[in-house]
Amino acid sequence: MDSGGQTVVQEPLFRFRSVTLGYGKRIVLEDVTFDVSPGDFFGIIGPNGAGKTTILRAMLGLLRPRAGSVAKKDGLRYGYVMQRQMLDTLFPFTVEDVAAMGRLRGFGPPGRGRRPRDDRPVSEAMEIAGVNRLCGHLYRELSGGQKQRVLLARALACEPDVLILDEPTNDMDIQGEEQIMNLLRRLQHDRGLTVVLVSHLLHVVLNFTDRIAFLVDGRAHVHAVGDLASGEELSRIYGVRVTVGKSHGKRYLVTGEG
Repeated sequence: MDSGGQTVVQEPLFRFRSVTLGYGKRIVLEDVTFDVSPGDFFGIIGPNGAGKTTILRAMLGLLRPRAGSVAKKDGLRYGYVMQRQMLDTLFPFTVEDVAAMGRLRGFGPPGRGRRPRDDRPVSEAMEIAGVNRLCGHLYRELSGGQKQRVLLARALACEPDVLILDEPTNDMDIQGEEQIMNLLRRLQHDRGLTVVLVSHLLHVVLNFTDRIAFLVDGRAHVHAVGDLASGEELSRIYGVRVTVGKSHGKRYLVTGEG
């Protein structure tokens, strides 16, 4: 609310309106409509080929819609956390080298981008991500969970308004998955950071996000997590009976007639 007690409606960071996306002659998604507002924890879920990365490309301005409109708030700063398998480990980058990539301006040979003189955001990002003690270690020698934290530090180093993450818990064990997702939740809750998470793991998005876009058969079905408690909507979306239970504060899913 503002000082007069009136509710202030914040401008969405991203706004999709009746969007059609595709490549060449192939249409991937049609009639996609949703907003991502400041402070959201927004999940995008679907099987391989459903269009998850396609939506990210549209958000990042790398793919123009065939129809409809994608609007982004002016001056928006975002940190992108790629799938860690996509970072080339041929070069002997240290943890600090990778984290500092979030501060580079312009392009050039590895390690030769124009980096601002102020290293404070890099140091703070590594501390937040829990990799400050690994500063001089080679990135390629880290565990999967450590690499993911370094990529998160790189995204935080640019001091973003929104974090966009592509399958951040891929190939992680249960402990690593829980640690990364709890860290993202703390960033959203404590710092007001907006988080957009792409995953194919329903239990992850169901337990940590606030709203979910389900990509099924070329369409996006957007729902608040709280509206999915009965399992009826999930059953309709996936065409199979889904029951949502809760144990120790976490939601779990059972499919079929049991």
